[in-house]
Amino acid sequence: MRLALLCLTLANALAAADLTLPPLTDQGPQPGKRAAVTAPEYAGTKVHHLIALPDDWTPDWQAKGKRWPVIAEYTGNYFPASGSTGEVEGAALGYGLARGRAIWVVLPYVAKDRTKNERTWWGDIDATVGYAKANLPRICAEFGGDPKKVVLCGFSRGAIGVSFLGLHDDEVARLWCGLWAHDHFDGMLEWKGHAWGSPLARYREEATIRLRRLGGRPLLVTQAGRSATGMPALLPAGTETKKFITAVAPTNAEFLNVDMAALFGGFPNDFVKHPHNDRWPLRDGPATEAARAWFTRVTTAEQPAK
Repeated sequence: MRLALLCLTLANALAAADLTLPPLTDQGPQPGKRAAVTAPEYAGTKVHHLIALPDDWTPDWQAKGKRWPVIAEYTGNYFPASGSTGEVEGAALGYGLARGRAIWVVLPYVAKDRTKNERTWWGDIDATVGYAKANLPRICAEFGGDPKKVVLCGFSRGAIGVSFLGLHDDEVARLWCGLWAHDHFDGMLEWKGHAWGSPLARYREEATIRLRRLGGRPLLVTQAGRSATGMPALLPAGTETKKFITAVAPTNAEFLNVDMAALFGGFPNDFVKHPHNDRWPLRDGPATEAARAWFTRVTTAEQPAK
């Protein structure tokens, strides 16, 4: 009882510092707001990404010699139990690190018919990967993103997608200066009924090939840890995840458990429904501070040639 009360008291105190997602606008990309953008190659469809420009962004950024880091994000599946909508508008993970100081882009999964965003799994894999290849360089050129400082992050489905999509081939892998996956990782679990994720032995072999494309660049793997309610972590044991990753990519990988009970108290609550959520970086705490510090290091360090 004392521990539960302590967690609740701490969660209430932290709530005062919560970040608020930028409001949505239909007036195009602008500072401090989220805007839906349809890429030229998908004109006339519902396929779109979301972009929020930094608070200090100005149209004359080139004349002023300004550049900003970029954090691109893949969302989780449609999963009402955790509050995940599967839509780009439902994303939050990347903004917890961007905080209005970086360009935040939420990438779509392009549906197999290529007319809309897919809310569950990958849609058309080639089209989804191709979307990132075409649009990240375009966004950097148009809005002042630094192409050497683009981080890819993802939650749940997106955490798998960080490697499954982000390291799908050599071309897309070159886009990123670092990767961040929260709650799940490519190759760790068998996804029965999906040719890409089953059987586990083959899936893990393919995931190993993808992970090698990381090439020593920074990787942050975070997951919801055991809560005060006794709910277990949502991934296989952290040691298993760490063993798999470090066997393939032994350098520059960091691992972090997120104590959701300390951040939020019990579940559901007014902020999140479930420990499996992408909202935790909007709330100050040790894990949030560590993740933000990682992002700062990755986007300020001198980057090797990709």
